[in-house]
Amino acid sequence: MSHEVQGVEPAAADSRLLRPEFLVPLAVFAAIAVLLAAGLTLDPREIPSPLIGKPVPRFELPPVLGRALGLRTSDLEREVSIVNVFASWCVSCKEEHPVFMQMQRERLVPIHGLNYKDQPEDARKWLDDMGDPYTRTGADIDGRVAIEWGVYGVPETFLIDREGRIAYKHIGPVTPKLLDETLRPLIARLRQ
Repeated sequence: MSHEVQGVEPAAADSRLLRPEFLVPLAVFAAIAVLLAAGLTLDPREIPSPLIGKPVPRFELPPVLGRALGLRTSDLEREVSIVNVFASWCVSCKEEHPVFMQMQRERLVPIHGLNYKDQPEDARKWLDDMGDPYTRTGADIDGRVAIEWGVYGVPETFLIDREGRIAYKHIGPVTPKLLDETLRPLIARLRQ
């Protein structure tokens, strides 16, 4: 039995496989595979925000329908506070809402709502039915302000320091565990 490859000597066939036109695509494929494998180990909720440590973006939003107080940059200065990006159509927002209601009952910090791409009547009804934990709510109907904040989707929550800088960002629903293990200690540290 012959070990020839289509009439080529075995040693010649081996040397052809080591040529650059075969090695370069193999190396590119291997690099892509390594990057994809590494990406699968990352938690999408821990996407770093380039806004951490920077002042909140300049904005001014009217209140959500049925609410008296809108939301603007100057409302986020002089005290530690939270800005929660929410929408009536967001299923995860419904999951996290009891946590914000608890925080509001405890008067942990002022919680401000940034209502993202919602129909005015839907937002009003949602807050009326679910309860309104927000000190102020801004209606970001076209989503432009959320883009300035670097919002990827809803819900997202930002912790703001006394100087009006973004100290922390969380993507996804706020859970009781996140509140106790992350937000409470950060709030205490920012108040010192």
